[in-house]
Amino acid sequence: MKFGLTYDLRDDYRKLGYSDEETAEFDKEDTIYAIESAIKAAGFKTERIGNIFALVEFLSAGKTADMVFNIAEGMYGAGREAQIPALLDAYRVDYVFSDTVILALTLHKALTKKVIRDSRIPTADFICVYDITDLEKMHLHYPLFAKPVAEGTGKGIGSASFIEDREQLESAVAFLLEKFNQPVLVEEYLPGREFTVGITGTGKNAEVIGGMEILFEKGVEESYSYENKANYKSNIRYSLIKGPIEHQVYSLALDAWRALECRDGGRIDIRCDASGRPNFIEVNPLAGLNPDDSDLPIICRMNSISYNELISKIINSAISRKVNR
Repeated sequence: MKFGLTYDLRDDYRKLGYSDEETAEFDKEDTIYAIESAIKAAGFKTERIGNIFALVEFLSAGKTADMVFNIAEGMYGAGREAQIPALLDAYRVDYVFSDTVILALTLHKALTKKVIRDSRIPTADFICVYDITDLEKMHLHYPLFAKPVAEGTGKGIGSASFIEDREQLESAVAFLLEKFNQPVLVEEYLPGREFTVGITGTGKNAEVIGGMEILFEKGVEESYSYENKANYKSNIRYSLIKGPIEHQVYSLALDAWRALECRDGGRIDIRCDASGRPNFIEVNPLAGLNPDDSDLPIICRMNSISYNELISKIINSAISRKVNR
């Protein structure tokens, strides 16, 4: 069996003049090498394809693969993570991770929270702001938290995201609307503990493989921002989830994963409210897979799961779906 590899290589876009922040979600060469090595160690063949433009050439030339291991985030549009899966669907090529519909949905944080809310899974009250005038119909309670509706890797999150009054709200929302040219998610701030939970598998076969609490070093702004993620070794501490909260966090994460119909592997982010009750924050169905720096592999290391084991769990889930469909 041969796996094609699709990905957005960060250096390729930097050479075209894109900034570090614009390419923050893209992968480094060592990530691609690690994934490729893990797939080969599991006994499969691989072929590097690259980004969506390379995939178009690959498919147009009549080439194919038994399955594609896709980690490409895409560059443009609210459905950018779904672009390669949509192309693969058109050519009837199987792929790893969530399908086109789910990747398009989950990149939009507000639409995702609507599904979560309708599934009766706790999540903070929110509004999606398309225009500054939308704030006139807001009925949320301060403090609030604001971030772009369709970004990852903590982009758009910083000190101005924490909002205590109307003046701060209007300023933060106006800035984010202009900078990111997309709607802004404004939600009631959750002041409690923060966790991220790793999951592999699909549907009834999905399972929690571990989780970790995100702790901020003294003097560091307490938000999982782009800056803090980029400097996590000095700004962040990770701790295994222990005590009575563990079951609550893991149960919520698994419920959210299944409600959103995510597949094969990824992460659910959770934060507690003032009463200590875990709430859904967001999902990452295309979680980073850098063996050293990405949250999902870090969770695995903390739970004595090797990188190769993680990749095997992910591809075995995808193969099982293909066999049993």
